[in-house]
Amino acid sequence: MLPTKTFYFLYYGAMASLGPFLVLYYQELDFSGRQIGILAAISPLLALISAPLWGAAADISGQTKKLLLVAISAALVIVFFFSRTTLFLAFVPLVTIYAFFNGPIMPLVDSSTMEWLGERRRLYGRIRLWGAVGWGVAAPIVGALIESSGTQWAFYGFIILMSVGLLVAYYLPIQSTAAAQPFWVGLNALVKNQQWLVFLGVALISGMCMGMLSNFLFIYMEEQGVSKTIMGISLTAATISELPILYYSDRLLARWNARGLIIISLVAYVVRALAYTVITMPWMFLVVQFLHGLTFSAMWVAGVAYANEIAPAGLNATAQSLFSAVFLGLGGIIGALIGGVLYDDLGTEAIFYFAAAAAAIGFVFFVLAGRKVRETAQQPL
Repeated sequence: MLPTKTFYFLYYGAMASLGPFLVLYYQELDFSGRQIGILAAISPLLALISAPLWGAAADISGQTKKLLLVAISAALVIVFFFSRTTLFLAFVPLVTIYAFFNGPIMPLVDSSTMEWLGERRRLYGRIRLWGAVGWGVAAPIVGALIESSGTQWAFYGFIILMSVGLLVAYYLPIQSTAAAQPFWVGLNALVKNQQWLVFLGVALISGMCMGMLSNFLFIYMEEQGVSKTIMGISLTAATISELPILYYSDRLLARWNARGLIIISLVAYVVRALAYTVITMPWMFLVVQFLHGLTFSAMWVAGVAYANEIAPAGLNATAQSLFSAVFLGLGGIIGALIGGVLYDDLGTEAIFYFAAAAAAIGFVFFVLAGRKVRETAQQPL
């Protein structure tokens, strides 16, 4: 498991270096809230398109590792050009190309990891937690470097960690096998599954909440006078909250199943979003960030486990990619765009009120729709 754990560590460390601080770089360039929202929406929009395409290509060709190496290499090149760009119109195509190649990386790795684990798939969380560790280690270091030496360190951190990740990816235990049945037959069965559609619906709402919080939290923190070092530490606090959820994910799934973890995630989103609006001291952000494990990790563990369980034979990469595309893609798009409009028209605080309301609506939808589906299905969600 060492190469896989190492890759999760490096990949999420690279994402912690770039993702949370990129919005601050946009702000330094005097981009408007709507421009920031557009750029933030491009990545999930392309993930919505590219992740299923790459997942299908992997399932059809059986060449998952080659596709993964191409995606990582291209993402590295594009981020280098990020660091040399200052114009909004130049960022649009760069962010688009970056998202096309970065979007499928983790779905490909997740599907391969679950396939490799086989009957031990409930141990996925204990491997994925190394991604949380990588995020928690990289975020405060890069935050301190940015505060002392400039925002360019967001790009340098990504390039350094992802370059090492590219080398490690050569040693990932990825099997090269094509689908055992015609691809379109399995895909048709997947998209017609009502339980799957209900799950994707709530994943969409959860992703929208995450998109609003992740893209505008640092701007809100800066408005409250929070230093970039504390911003980095806040990511570490969020990461620490992920560790117990991921480590004990096998027990949580056995006890609560995917449905229970989803409900917990939605309730936690309501509490977390509202808590940001009553903060009066910088250190209080660190306390609220400990809810991240319940909001993100619980949903992610439930999604990966359920996608692997319901996927037709030979469509693991496709199912994981669809979940990722809806959760991180379409949900992130809606969240980023709504957040940008709210930021310009009503201020940052309104974003958190909207996220809390969306999570509450998602909870009601999931309970009512899930109950109806379970009444007519043998396999409970």
